[in-house]
Amino acid sequence: MLLIGGLVRVEAQAPPSIAEGRRLLDLGQPEQAIALLESARASWTEASEQGEAVRVLGLAYMLAGRAAEAVPHLQAALAANASPDVAHVLAQAAVQTRQPDTVRLALAVAFGLPSTAAEVQVAAGQLMARMDMHEMADVELRGALTRAPTVLQANYLLGQQALFRGRLDEAIDLTRRELALNPLDSMALTQLGDALGRQARWDEAAPVLQRSIWLNPYYSAPYILLARGYLATSQADLAEGMAQRALSFDPNNRSAHYLHGQILQRLGRADAAKAAFARAEALQDQGRR
Repeated sequence: MLLIGGLVRVEAQAPPSIAEGRRLLDLGQPEQAIALLESARASWTEASEQGEAVRVLGLAYMLAGRAAEAVPHLQAALAANASPDVAHVLAQAAVQTRQPDTVRLALAVAFGLPSTAAEVQVAAGQLMARMDMHEMADVELRGALTRAPTVLQANYLLGQQALFRGRLDEAIDLTRRELALNPLDSMALTQLGDALGRQARWDEAAPVLQRSIWLNPYYSAPYILLARGYLATSQADLAEGMAQRALSFDPNNRSAHYLHGQILQRLGRADAAKAAFARAEALQDQGRR
């Protein structure tokens, strides 16, 4: 669940039931908040009170894992006050309940765009992919390209989906289409380098990843990928330099520490390699907690 913090703000003159409902949410007790607010419905007489109450209820239902019940409350809250925060939570609820039309309408409000804009479909596809609704995401992203073939990010996100599924040729083709529209997209360059690297095409991947670094020198992923490429092509000294750069920007990256350990092993630095592997294992253990 991707809920935004601070969605519901209690009005100064809100009835005690609404204030108490918000307090229960802050305590992580959404079911108790729902029971309280549903029982207090008859006490809400002003439109502002009703709007505040349905916002709290909508969020409570979402936090309780009851997205289908959250949708109508969030829709009512959005109708009362076109809040981008409410709209984004409604979009999440609509993804969970497989209502793509509602997702698009909500994201149009969230981003201040016409509901028919191709960019709204791209935003919908991205949200669906983040929430592991990959088939829905594919439909939205391809729909965006049908509506506007030059819309940005759609090919990149479709390429990301293909890469996730191991369809490397498709990922490369789609990512190159994105770069044809925007050659200075550092994330697309990193993605292309990743896909090429997975095919062991390091001669092609290396210059692509270097361009990504030129555009965004503080992002660790292209350094990690270059380190893997240099290690795979028996250039351990260069690989070690890339791993060090990655860790300077992302010191808690478990995979970077593990890769650094492999590189140090190759360089014959056994003690340093052992320390790198120990750090990677510690970070993995932290992630399990």
